[in-house]
Amino acid sequence: QVQLVESGGGLVQAGGSLRLSCAASGISINYYTLGWFRQAPGKEREFVAAITWSSAYTNYADSVKGRFTISRANNRNAVYLQMDSLKPEDTAVYYCTADHSWPMKHNDYWGQGTQVTVSS
Repeated sequence: QVQLVESGGGLVQAGGSLRLSCAASGISINYYTLGWFRQAPGKEREFVAAITWSSAYTNYADSVKGRFTISRANNRNAVYLQMDSLKPEDTAVYYCTADHSWPMKHNDYWGQGTQVTVSS
């Protein structure tokens, strides 16, 4: 059974930082693009960042460029999202996803999400 489990969310003040982690089990992530999406209350789920299997390429939403950094550790079957200079508008549930394509089109697997709340 494939599982993606996010952790690291929480409450932080504006300008602060959080590091999200996503641990995969049931699959080897070596050949998957990994990414993060988020969904704020009353809004559609939106793309945040993605990284290729070799870490050669990354992609970010314009709203997080320069503030968020995605990385992965294939030997740990994990992907991370370092979030700096957080803003209240970053408040959302953050989801980890794995996709067999680049750019991400299929989102084969999803995690359950972790809540990030940024207070002003």
